[in-house]
Amino acid sequence: MKELSLRHFVKTVMITSIWIHISEVLRYFLFVIPKTKAYFPERMDVAEMNIWIFAIWGLWDMLLTIMVVISCWACLQLFGHNRKSIGIASLFSWTFFFVLFWVGAANMGFTSWNTLCVTLPLSAIEMWIACYITLKLFRRETLKEIRL
Repeated sequence: MKELSLRHFVKTVMITSIWIHISEVLRYFLFVIPKTKAYFPERMDVAEMNIWIFAIWGLWDMLLTIMVVISCWACLQLFGHNRKSIGIASLFSWTFFFVLFWVGAANMGFTSWNTLCVTLPLSAIEMWIACYITLKLFRRETLKEIRL
């Protein structure tokens, strides 16, 4: 797949985003909220969820998904359809979005370093699965092109 059509790009982003949204919501509600509330016990409004925060979070997830799809496509061009592409694309996406965010947040005192012990491994798994899904979708599209 040398070129990525807009139609296939949008379809891949939409399908991959389902996984990313589910993973982000589960990690946030199951791990981040309790750890953040424990880290800031005096703040009653910390780690709130309302419609505006949820909307901004949706934008964040879509930006993340777009970046994952683009990095997967780039790795596909360089390394082909294989585990190396999944590994490099997921490592790049994970480092670019999650390591930078969580290390920055912990460094500024907005979260505990202990929280990173949970969020970083879970987000690494999330990125690997997202890249796996994306490359499977690319493979299916490539096979369609070959058949035509």
